[in-house]
Amino acid sequence: MSESERWLDDDEAEAWLALVSILEVLPATLDSQLGRDADLTFFEFLVLVQLAETHEDSMRLTDLATAMNTTPARLSRVVTRLEHDGLLLRTASPDDGRSRHARLTPSGWERLEAASPGHVDLVREVFVSRLTREQLGQVRRIGDRLLAGLDPGQRVLAGTRGSTRGRQGLSRFPERPRAED
Repeated sequence: MSESERWLDDDEAEAWLALVSILEVLPATLDSQLGRDADLTFFEFLVLVQLAETHEDSMRLTDLATAMNTTPARLSRVVTRLEHDGLLLRTASPDDGRSRHARLTPSGWERLEAASPGHVDLVREVFVSRLTREQLGQVRRIGDRLLAGLDPGQRVLAGTRGSTRGRQGLSRFPERPRAED
């Protein structure tokens, strides 16, 4: 690679800086809305969404950490807060007793149900309404292509991105899979 090929050209640099700017501004926007409307951070909301998308009654915490692209320590702090707030329950694994699982409580479902409409309104305002259908398809294809290199195992948000039930809290109102105790 020559010295001139190493550096980004103006178009490459502007595209990269646009992406980086979105990555800097968007999380605070999402946190602000969810904090105001549901006393959740965006990360906490995504934890609730992942648990809502599980096809089983609960999700192993190590699998949840993988799906959230976070460390077990960070997830543990978040799960502790959500558990303290009564939104989820940690239990011993039914398989081996050593690992821990998490599941939404009735209060967790209620919080997800309360948070979802405002979140979707914000997503529509800051993202969907600013793009044409063609551009939305382009964003999806670009995202899929970038993720193929960054997350080849498609682990991050796998339960939500690969959902066959309609992406709880995004493309439909959250629906409890069974009657809660």
